[in-house]
Amino acid sequence: MDGLHPVLARADLTGRPVAAGDHGRFVAVYGHLFDHSPWVVERAWALRPFADAKALHAAILRVLAEAGEDERLALARAHPELADKVAMAQGLTEDSAKEQASAGLDRLSGEEYRLFHDLNRTYRERFGFPFIICVKLNDKASILAAMRRRLDHTAAQELQQAMTQVGLIGQLRLADIAADA
Repeated sequence: MDGLHPVLARADLTGRPVAAGDHGRFVAVYGHLFDHSPWVVERAWALRPFADAKALHAAILRVLAEAGEDERLALARAHPELADKVAMAQGLTEDSAKEQASAGLDRLSGEEYRLFHDLNRTYRERFGFPFIICVKLNDKASILAAMRRRLDHTAAQELQQAMTQVGLIGQLRLADIAADA
């Protein structure tokens, strides 16, 4: 397993087919990899062809690396806050809802919801975007620990960390698509 988290170790992107066809079909299949931000895969389209999903993920990471700060901030701001009752009631994306449920964030006690709410608010006030973590690689306790720890980051460090987490989220969502292909 080479030290990879078990979920990442199972996220095999090699040898899996990548949807061919036109731009519209490509965006329809992969546009949800990043919450409310299909521009990422729209730009990745220009870097085709992709031998497999691993090559597509590499192209996506390139798009993220080449994006301007305003674009990265917009991408971060498009993500939902974790364990936010309002967001859950109004409807998260299907992917976000499943991911938050996998970490138990849909089944918190009243005290836990308040703690998440307080940390979310503090984080957003400090950095201007919601806390982003790949919840499929974490549980409730590790998410809370990361929220507290990352509040000590600078804004630049935290935006970079958010993009790293966005890349992991996209990788696991892409692996889900590849596994279903």
